[in-house]
Amino acid sequence: MPDRVLVPFDGSPLAERALEHAVETFPDATVTALYVIDPIDSLLAVEASGLSVADSWYDDERERAAGLLATASDLAAGYDAEIETVTATGQPVREIVDYAEDHDVDQIVVGSHSRNRVGRAILGSVAETVVRRARVPVTVVR
Repeated sequence: MPDRVLVPFDGSPLAERALEHAVETFPDATVTALYVIDPIDSLLAVEASGLSVADSWYDDERERAAGLLATASDLAAGYDAEIETVTATGQPVREIVDYAEDHDVDQIVVGSHSRNRVGRAILGSVAETVVRRARVPVTVVR
């Protein structure tokens, strides 16, 4: 059984399902929920909204991350589990894989997708790329 489990968490229903799977399947492991602030996605959202970059998009994203990770903690508490929460900034696949390597993660549990169909077609699936690049087992939850 894994000692350290990483769950990339973006607040989507499949990320919630992945977290539930992790705390149920690995009750004795240290589970970490990781939210990655993607500067590219964030800047595209800022541009689409008409705000300038100076309108503190990063502070907004950190606040959003804190809220989502609080949701993850609450979800885990419903299973009598405590989790660690971490926020990183960068390209999501790279941050997930690097975190797993740098923190001796034994297993990654990820939702199968979270973006809409157009986003997946253009940017590819984070889950699919994590499966290909991770050096540890990856469970993909649907």
